[in-house]
Amino acid sequence: MMRLQRVGRKNDPSFRIVVTDKRTSVKSDRHVDRLGSYNPKSNHIQIDVDRAKEWLEKGVQPSDTMHNILVSQKVIEGKKINVLPKKSPIIDEVAIKKAEEEAKAKAEAEAKLKAEAEEKVKEETEAETPVEPVAEESSEAGEEKAGKEEEKIEK
Repeated sequence: MMRLQRVGRKNDPSFRIVVTDKRTSVKSDRHVDRLGSYNPKSNHIQIDVDRAKEWLEKGVQPSDTMHNILVSQKVIEGKKINVLPKKSPIIDEVAIKKAEEEAKAKAEAEAKLKAEAEEKVKEETEAETPVEPVAEESSEAGEEKAGKEEEKIEK
């Protein structure tokens, strides 16, 4: 297996890239071959590409992080692997579909009620304000009233 072996001090990580038997412990110094180093703080990767390809041809499996490093260094082709913890909730697809259908039905019902309310308001406003032609007084009639008021004031 091709993996990283930590060699850095506390709070100063640095790693060796080693080929080792999968059954040996990570901290043991029993590795088959040392291929390079990796410093995550400075993002410095030093790897012997020819020997890495040689080991991969022999069937050595890289760890997920090592696979991502090899992809970024263009030693191998492929997509990077998500190495973050795989803690995700159990998804109940039936419950999700049921909830979506209920939400959709509720939205449709609300839209229908809103449309009906708008129609009622429109009908009420039309019923309350009947359209009647307003009779305008002629200018002659207005002048006669004005003249009568003046006479009352003089008396």
